[in-house]
Amino acid sequence: MTDAALIWSYLSSQPLLWLTATLAAYWAGDAVFRASGRRSIANPVLIAVVILGSVLWISGTSYQTYFEGAQFVHFMLGPATVCLGLPLYDNLSRIKRAALPVAAALLVGSVVAVLSALAIGRAFGLDQVLLASLAPKSTTAPVAIGIAERIGGQPTLAAVLVLLTGIFGAIVATPLLNALRVTDWRARGFAVGVAAHGIGTARAFQVNETAGAFAGIGMGLNAVLTAIIAPLVLGLFS
Repeated sequence: MTDAALIWSYLSSQPLLWLTATLAAYWAGDAVFRASGRRSIANPVLIAVVILGSVLWISGTSYQTYFEGAQFVHFMLGPATVCLGLPLYDNLSRIKRAALPVAAALLVGSVVAVLSALAIGRAFGLDQVLLASLAPKSTTAPVAIGIAERIGGQPTLAAVLVLLTGIFGAIVATPLLNALRVTDWRARGFAVGVAAHGIGTARAFQVNETAGAFAGIGMGLNAVLTAIIAPLVLGLFS
C-alpha cells in the first residue's frame, strides 16, 4: 500500500496525468452519449464532469493540482472562441437577409439572460460579488471569465456557472423547442447558441448542421453583446 501511495503521489503531480484523465473522461461520456442514442439527457460534458469530480474527490487531489495538468484544455478555449467567426462569415449573406430578427433576438436573449439571473440572485440575497459572477453565465467561458474579472466577480465561479448553464441548456433545448413547435433550424440554433454558448452549440451541431452554424453565430454575437450589457445591467442591482 505504501508503494502504491508513493506511485500515486508521483503520478498525480505530473501534468500529463490530468490532461489524459480529462480526455479519457470525455471519451467515456461520449461513449455513453452514443450508446444512449444521442439523447440529450446523456450529455457527454455532464458525464465527464461527474467522472472527473469523483476521481478528484476520491484521490484527494486539489483543483489547483488538476488545473496545472489540464490547463492546455483551458488554453484551447481561446482559439475555439475565435473560430466562431467562421460560421458567421460562411452565413453572412443569410444573416444580412434576416438582420432585423437576428438583432432583435440577440438583444432580447442577451438582456433577459443577464437580467433574469441577477433578479433571481438578488431575490435569494446574493451579494454583489456573486451577482457579478452570475451576470455573464450565458456567454462562452473565456469571455465570461474576462467579464467577471472586470465587474468584480470571481472568475472561477463564473466559469462553473457557465458550465452549468451550458449543460442545462444542452439537455433541455431540444425537448423544449420541440414542445414549442419551433421547426426553423436557424431559429432553434440561434436560440441555443445565445442561451447555452459552446456546450449548447455542440449539441445543436449533433442535431442539425444548420442549427449548429446558427448556434455558433448566436454564441459569438452574444459574447460581444454580453460584454457590453452585463456591467450596465449589474449597475441596476448595486
